[in-house]
Amino acid sequence: MEVRIGVVYSPKELILEADGSPEQVVLHVEKALSEKAALLWLHDEKGRRVGVPLDKLAYVEIAEEDDHRRVGFGR
Repeated sequence: MEVRIGVVYSPKELILEADGSPEQVVLHVEKALSEKAALLWLHDEKGRRVGVPLDKLAYVEIAEEDDHRRVGFGR
């Protein structure tokens, strides 16, 4: 699934392909916010870790895979 993260004061958003379900991402974000963590850490499909400072987090958008909208070569 695709996760888009908006960061305050940045015109670009972070985009990563994450494993798991949308509910898992929501729970992970909510847990980090409730624990007042300094960073939100997410993992993508390729094993990379992305850390976003929670005080700069503007939004998190989760889009599930839609095979009907794919354009180009498949994986």
